[in-house]
Amino acid sequence: MSAIQENLQQSQLLSEQEQQQPSQAVQAPHMAQVKPVKEKKAKKNASESAYPLEVSPIPEYVAHRIAMFDELKKKADEAIAAQPRLPISITLPDGSIRDGISFESSPLSIAQSISKSLAEKVVIAKVDKVLWDLNRPLVQSCQLELLDFEHEEGKAVFWHSSAHVLGEACEKHYGCHLCVGPPIEEGFYYEMSMKDERVVSQSDYESLETVAKNVIKEKQPFERLEVSKEDLLEMFKHNEFKVQLIQSKIPDNTASTVYRCGPLIDLCRGPHIPHTGRIKAFAVLKNSASYFLGDANNASLQRVYGIAFPDPKQMVDHKKYLEEAAKRDHRRIGREQELFFFHELSPGSCFFLPHGARIYNTLMSFIKSEYHKRGYTEVMSPNMFNVKLWKTSGHWENYKDEMFMFDVEKEQYGLKPMNCPGHCLMFDVRERSYRELPLRFADFGVLHRNEASGALTGLTRVRRFQQDDAHLFCRLDQVGEEIDATLDFLQHVYGIFGFEFSLALSTRPEKYLGKIEEWDVAEQHLTDALNRFGRPWSINPQDGAFYGPKIDILIRDSLRRNHQCATLQLDFQLPERFNLQYRNSNGSSSSEGSDFSRPIIIHRAMLGSLE
Repeated sequence: MSAIQENLQQSQLLSEQEQQQPSQAVQAPHMAQVKPVKEKKAKKNASESAYPLEVSPIPEYVAHRIAMFDELKKKADEAIAAQPRLPISITLPDGSIRDGISFESSPLSIAQSISKSLAEKVVIAKVDKVLWDLNRPLVQSCQLELLDFEHEEGKAVFWHSSAHVLGEACEKHYGCHLCVGPPIEEGFYYEMSMKDERVVSQSDYESLETVAKNVIKEKQPFERLEVSKEDLLEMFKHNEFKVQLIQSKIPDNTASTVYRCGPLIDLCRGPHIPHTGRIKAFAVLKNSASYFLGDANNASLQRVYGIAFPDPKQMVDHKKYLEEAAKRDHRRIGREQELFFFHELSPGSCFFLPHGARIYNTLMSFIKSEYHKRGYTEVMSPNMFNVKLWKTSGHWENYKDEMFMFDVEKEQYGLKPMNCPGHCLMFDVRERSYRELPLRFADFGVLHRNEASGALTGLTRVRRFQQDDAHLFCRLDQVGEEIDATLDFLQHVYGIFGFEFSLALSTRPEKYLGKIEEWDVAEQHLTDALNRFGRPWSINPQDGAFYGPKIDILIRDSLRRNHQCATLQLDFQLPERFNLQYRNSNGSSSSEGSDFSRPIIIHRAMLGSLE
C-alpha cells in the first residue's frame, strides 16, 4: 500500500465492513477463475457492456507515464549496477543462515534455494521486520521472514497487488483516471474518475474480468522505482487527484515510490507479489459511488470492488461464504422479522419497531443489573454542548470533522459524540474526596457521529446510537484493581452471550496529547493487567486513542468475522485538561499544596453501542 493510500485509508468514504453491504452497491452475479481467454469470449463480453473491451487509442497520460518511468528506471538500474557486491548473511526464523551477495540475492532467490514449492507459495518477505518485495535485492546482512497468503500481512499484499490488476483493467476499459486502490478486510477496491459522466454498471463486470485475466495471463512483473516529488508531479500531471495527493502528502525535496505492472504505473509504497501470474482466481464483486477523500464536497468518483486468490478453490469457498453471509445479514433479518429499519429521511439513525425495542431494552436492562452489582452509578448528561467544551477536552482538534455542529444564539454547539467530557463536568461540580473514589459514572445517553453516508452499514455503522458507556474516576493506587474488575466484567458479559474474544493493547499514536512519561506509565498499567488476566493478547502499535492507550476487544460472529465492541482506555489527559482534582488523605483544603491530587479516568464499554 502506498504511503498516501495508508494515510488516507481511515478517511475513506466506506469502511471495510462496507464490502458486505448489498443495499449500497451492485453485487456481482458470479465468481471467475483465471483461465486462458478466448477472443470470441472477449467480443461477447464487450458487446454485453455496449462498450469496447479496451479504449483506443491508448490515452496520452499512459504513454507519458511509461516514457518517464523507463527513463528514470534506467538511471536507477545503472546506480544499482554500480554498487559493490559483498558477501552477506541472511538469518531465517529457525536460526539457520544462508549466504548471499548484496544487490544480487533476493528473498525469492533464498526461498528457491530452500525449496521450489516454498518459492511458489510465498507471497511477500519481511527483511528486518520490514515488508520487502520478493524480487527486490537485499543490500546487507539481515533477518528474513517469508510470508504466504494465509499470513495476515501476506494476504493484504496479495490483495493490494490484485487491486493494481483491477486498476489496470479499469484504465484499459474506461480510459479513466485512477485515485486510490487499497486492500480491505475482504478483498480490495479501486476508485476512479470517469469521463463523460459515465458510471460503472453491472454489465461492465465481465469486461473488467476479461481484461484482468489477460493481465494475469501476461505475468506482468511488479517493478519498484523511487521517484522525487518533482518527478512525481510531472509523471502524474494529467491526474488532478494524484497531483493533489502528492502535493499534500509528500514533503518537498523528498521522494516516494511508484510501482509498474504492464502499462499501469501508480503512486504506491508497496510491496507487491513478484508478478500478476501469481493470481489464480479473480472476480469483480460490486460497485458504488464515492467522493474523493471521503468528502462530499469533493469530486464524485466510481468505486469497483474485487476479490482474488492464489488458489481457485479459495474462490469457490469464498462464494459459499458470501452466500451464507447474505442469509445472515442483520439488515435482512431486521426487515423480515420487523425488528428495525432505516429511512432516507434520517440516514444512519435506526427506527426500532416493537420487537426490536424489546431486545434493545433487554440488553440495556441486563447491563444496568450488572452495574448495580458492581458499584456503578447511573447518570444522565446533556446531548449538546458549547464548542468550548470540545476545545477544552481536545476533541475539537482531533474529532471535529466527525461531529454535528450548529449555531445557537451566535454560539457554536455540537451534538455529543461521546460522554467523557460531560462526565468530567459532573465530577468537577463540587469538591471531591479520596474517600469517594473510585467513582463510576455510567451513561446510556444518545450519541451522534457524522459518519459519511456511504460508510453507513446497517447497525454496525450508524450516526445515532447509545453506548453502555462508563467512566471510572480513581486514584493511581486503584488503577490496577479497576482494570482487573473491568476485564472480569467483560468476561462475564461475553461468557453469557457465548462470544469468543481476543485482546490487543493499542499503544501511543503519532498524534497524541500529554507527556511520553505519562503514556509509558499508562501502557505499563494495561500491560500488567493483561498479564494478570491470563488470556493471550497482542499489540497494535500506534493505534491508541489520542488521549491514552487502550485495550481493544474483538469478538467473532458465527461466520468467524471480527467485530470490535468493547473497549478499555486509560486516560491521564482529560483530568489535566479539565483541572480535575480530589482532596487526598492529608486533609488540607489548600489546592496550592500537595493536598489535592488528580484522578485517573478509565473509559470502558462492554457492548460498545447497543445497536
